[in-house]
Amino acid sequence: MQRLAVYCGANAGQDPAYAETTILLGKAMAERQVDLVYGGGRLGLMGIIADTVLAEGGRVHGVIPEMLKDLEVAHQGVTKLHIVQNMHERKAKMTDLTDAFIALPGGVGTMDELFEAWSWNALGYHNKPFAILNIAGYWDALIEFLDTMSKQGFVSAERRKHLIVSDNIDDCLDRLAAACNSETGSFTW
Repeated sequence: MQRLAVYCGANAGQDPAYAETTILLGKAMAERQVDLVYGGGRLGLMGIIADTVLAEGGRVHGVIPEMLKDLEVAHQGVTKLHIVQNMHERKAKMTDLTDAFIALPGGVGTMDELFEAWSWNALGYHNKPFAILNIAGYWDALIEFLDTMSKQGFVSAERRKHLIVSDNIDDCLDRLAAACNSETGSFTW
């Protein structure tokens, strides 16, 4: 795994654990020489992950729509800032640039990005692993709901297993890397 797309909030949230863990993830990525691919913003958890990876000597690829760049929320200090026309192009570009995806706490945009990565995988548009880093139980209710979807037959048990869920940074990164390096992988049809 050479590049990891991190989906997260443009706010830091209420629990200090979100920012603290985001910093630890950024440090772990830089230590493992894994480049960051992210939404290109300078605010909230997005800014924290980018600043941390950069401070630790890592490389950061931001992807931001023109509209958000014009609102001056773009991080100007990243290694490479890709300007795209809209959110759809942003997600497609991030998918092209990355080897795997991870979701940290965030809002509707974070959920949209995570579910698009999952659905594109299910449809065969990519074969890249995806995960939730469940910081301070942030994703507990969603994880329970996804299990309900599976029990009710809307998501197969096999498809449900494709979403890696962990509350530990090293475990999550190790599992994503193993899925990236697997010759057969759990992400094949």
